[in-house]
Amino acid sequence: MTRTLIRGGLVITAADEVHADVLIEGGRIAALAAHDSDTAAGWTADTVIDATDRYVIPGGVDAHTHMEMPFGGTVASDTFETGTRAAAWGGTTTIVDFAIQQVGGSLRAGLDAWHAKADARCAIDYAFHMIVADVNEPVLKEMDLLVEEGVTSFKLFMAYPGVFYSDDGRILRAMQRAAANGGLIMTHAENGIAIDVLVQQALAAGKTDPRYHGEVRHALLEAEATHRAIQLARVAGAPLYVVHVSAQQAVAELITARDQGLPVFGETCPQYLFLSTDNLAEPGFEGSKYVCSTPLRPREHQAALWQGLRTDDLQVVSTDHCPFCFTGQKDIGVGDFSKIPNGLPGVENRMDLLHQAVLDGHLTRRRWIEIACATPARMFGLYPRKGTLAPGADADVVVYDPHAGQVLSAQTHHMNVDYSAYEGRRITGRAQTVLSRGVPVIQDGAYVGRAGHGQYVPRGTCQFLG
Repeated sequence: MTRTLIRGGLVITAADEVHADVLIEGGRIAALAAHDSDTAAGWTADTVIDATDRYVIPGGVDAHTHMEMPFGGTVASDTFETGTRAAAWGGTTTIVDFAIQQVGGSLRAGLDAWHAKADARCAIDYAFHMIVADVNEPVLKEMDLLVEEGVTSFKLFMAYPGVFYSDDGRILRAMQRAAANGGLIMTHAENGIAIDVLVQQALAAGKTDPRYHGEVRHALLEAEATHRAIQLARVAGAPLYVVHVSAQQAVAELITARDQGLPVFGETCPQYLFLSTDNLAEPGFEGSKYVCSTPLRPREHQAALWQGLRTDDLQVVSTDHCPFCFTGQKDIGVGDFSKIPNGLPGVENRMDLLHQAVLDGHLTRRRWIEIACATPARMFGLYPRKGTLAPGADADVVVYDPHAGQVLSAQTHHMNVDYSAYEGRRITGRAQTVLSRGVPVIQDGAYVGRAGHGQYVPRGTCQFLG
């Protein structure tokens, strides 16, 4: 059994920071011990990694990605192979992607289709949520079966009428089922019926540019849907996880619910923390690069998101990674913003942008690890196998250089997309060496992984519930 020893680094988890050596054996963390201890001095290993002046952190857990997702007549440009490779470059070692039920089809058929896409192609470990597009009695029964086999979260859309949309009655029925079977309901909280009215009115008035995508998806319609989802969850006695929260009014709804002691959780994404409607308004068709839903908001919303992360009213930062190339995909929507494929690339940038947030004073180092590694693992039943560095955990370990400068750019990123949402942004910090279950995927800044190393991970239920 091979042994790897990581020496001399500052180990950072959500719980503490300690100067410690990390011993890895058989793909798992075997032990940690202080650098200068007799215990660490006695360790030997086949491979020794020098982490002097580096952080040693758990691999990131990105709980919201869309590899190879069909949308608006095209398909997200990252495959499970390219997307998980890019994730590893960015220090993420586990993704939770979304399998999609087709309307009229079964959950099982949707899940099987996603297994077929991912099997033997991933560079890092992966799991699945289930998008429920068609709530009916057989589907509700299937939810029970999926929870038993480790697909323990179900996403319902209050947006996209005619595609993924579920009305309040269907959402309530799914929530009731989840309350009984231990599953976690995730909602895309926007009032899609009202948004469609505003879209048609904007287009009729000749407002076709990308910036109008943000204007018609009004912040109040995100807040209203968030409020409604919370009340439906209360009626059902179910926990609720609201994805990609972008508006300060929606954060306020989550704060109110959590102050009442409700099991309501919120996620935001780097694009809402670092980008704004200024990007959507870039000249020409450049704004289309930033079209995603929920949309980017005016810059003043960012303060509420950062505050929510500090106060734990928002618990997780995921990417909603759903890339479409500027040329050949985003340009489907030239002359009609409603046809622009919704989604941004970001799976490679999340850990580094959040480290920059530490340097900028928005977060502590431990909170960085909490929102990017530990809490998503707990939220979705992967902890303590993922999300921490402790004996018995998978040896998903990142040796992170907090001093390395980099310029984010499509010229140097590894995502399969022809632009960067953060083009030209200078940040400090990057992953130097990345281990997945003890096996190097990134080594001293070079990719040494392989498609098929990543394994499917069945999940337990949400660990924040009683």
